[in-house]
Amino acid sequence: MTDVTLTLSQALKIAVSAYNAGRLHQAEQLCQQITAAQHDCLDALHLLALIHSRLGRGQKALESLDKVLMERPDDAQALSDRGGILYALRRLEGAVASYDHALAVQPDHVEALSNRGGILHALARYEEALVNCDQALTLEPGHAEALSNRGNALHQLKRFEEAVASYDRALIARPDYAEALSNRGNTLHELRRFEAALASYQQALALEPDYPTAYNNIGSALKELGRLDEARQSYIRALDIDPNVISVYVQLADAKTFAAGDSHLAVMEKLSAKGGLAAADRFRLDFALAKAYADLKNHRRSFQHLLSGNAGKRATISYDENSALALFDRIATTFTPEVLASKLGMGDPSRQPIFIIGMPRSGTTLIEQIIASHPLVHGAGELKIFSDVVRHVRGLDGNAIAYPEFVPALDAATLKQIGAHYVAAVRDLACGRHRVTDKMPSNFFFAGLIHLALPNAKIIHAVRDPIDTCVSCFSKLFAEQNHTYDLGELGRYYKAYQRLMEHWQRVLPAGRILHVSYEKVVADLEAEASRIIAHCGLDWDERCLAFHKTERLVKTVSATQVRRPIYRSAVGRWRAYEPFLAPLLVELRG
Repeated sequence: MTDVTLTLSQALKIAVSAYNAGRLHQAEQLCQQITAAQHDCLDALHLLALIHSRLGRGQKALESLDKVLMERPDDAQALSDRGGILYALRRLEGAVASYDHALAVQPDHVEALSNRGGILHALARYEEALVNCDQALTLEPGHAEALSNRGNALHQLKRFEEAVASYDRALIARPDYAEALSNRGNTLHELRRFEAALASYQQALALEPDYPTAYNNIGSALKELGRLDEARQSYIRALDIDPNVISVYVQLADAKTFAAGDSHLAVMEKLSAKGGLAAADRFRLDFALAKAYADLKNHRRSFQHLLSGNAGKRATISYDENSALALFDRIATTFTPEVLASKLGMGDPSRQPIFIIGMPRSGTTLIEQIIASHPLVHGAGELKIFSDVVRHVRGLDGNAIAYPEFVPALDAATLKQIGAHYVAAVRDLACGRHRVTDKMPSNFFFAGLIHLALPNAKIIHAVRDPIDTCVSCFSKLFAEQNHTYDLGELGRYYKAYQRLMEHWQRVLPAGRILHVSYEKVVADLEAEASRIIAHCGLDWDERCLAFHKTERLVKTVSATQVRRPIYRSAVGRWRAYEPFLAPLLVELRG
């Protein structure tokens, strides 16, 4: 009996060595031999679970590990590994529960703390994720995975410089950490350090040449820089490596026009038909398929996927419609003619900012591209600076006060400070140009405050046919929108926005906001571009007509469209979908 036990022990050591060296099939064969000889060899079953997981057999991995946990229910390492397997199966809440059990058994289990942080990141619980990562790092300061997961959480919390520092620490601990390099590239991209971002992605690929996520990230960066052919090739390379990475199809669909017989469409259809997709992958695939069928003019099938994709996305977000719509009314009630008149001329006098506001998909990106083609203007894209400044307004007790309730109490010094803070922030982005555009569409909430805090700033309002605007919103996956995934909610939001813009028209001085019709721009580009440039106080420049040739970063869902010359095909786009739009039309026409 001793000889047999020794033989099994030796075999297990060899299997572990083979697993650690990446010889998974050798390790698997040895584990199967061990368990055949001794059915209750739990260490071999545990290792076999890890092998199954590495080979993409998630369900088999779970079955093997559950056998271990039946005999050793408080095995912290097995519980932690089970969390990792559940994560791979996209059973995220189950993964969290498994890590919780592991940590109840062993509170200082660094791997469980780090990986729990990674799961919470996937669940968009970023503050909690950061806490877990910091707990892991208190126990083991050089834990590479915890440092990388911490960087991911900091990225989502918009603490980008801290995120880069965390990735850098992870790479000191593990220089060959391709995932950390790729994620570091994403954060550098957000910081507009484009060459450094691309270099980080390339470093990841040098370590792992078949890393689809890095190719996908490179594609997204190249698309925003206007290098569309290179972007498409990068997406295709990602799918050549792994045709099952759903997120790549969304990006590729946005960057190409599908034709009959398209090979990528065929793969997407197979993925859709086989089922078993995680909820997030399902709605992403629906959006990609909707774009493909729209290109093929199969509008019924396209809209079926839009309905499914939007419903799937809507189920993942928390949107308080009553609160969202009440904000519009609170703003209109606060910004009375009397309040505006009492504070006129108190802000920062800078003429540098140009605000472009409106609903998403209303033409804001097109207008910015026209203006940013002027040699004296830097197009800064969608900036959150003004909303950040507003969010940090404090009362006498040092506590933040909600917008718009703080507006009536604003004095000249505070208004000037709000404007000066904004100007200081955008000056850093101006690249030495005299003027800077900020095309954050939702700045329409702040038009009255912009008027007071930056009385010489220019404001341009992009207007497009309401139904076209809403249908275009409904066709896109946004990074940060909650009101666009249900046709009824979208229609009600649009009507509230429309009422607020009518309020600004009534209470602000005539001509303070230039209203620009998307349909007029595409019908007569030269006349409308001249009007826009004149409103900005700039001399005319012919380059504004060749806006599609301007090389600059465009970080919006319209990044591909503005690289094309002016086109009219988007006007009246909604009519192809009219039979499916009843919930939207009822709200817009009510």
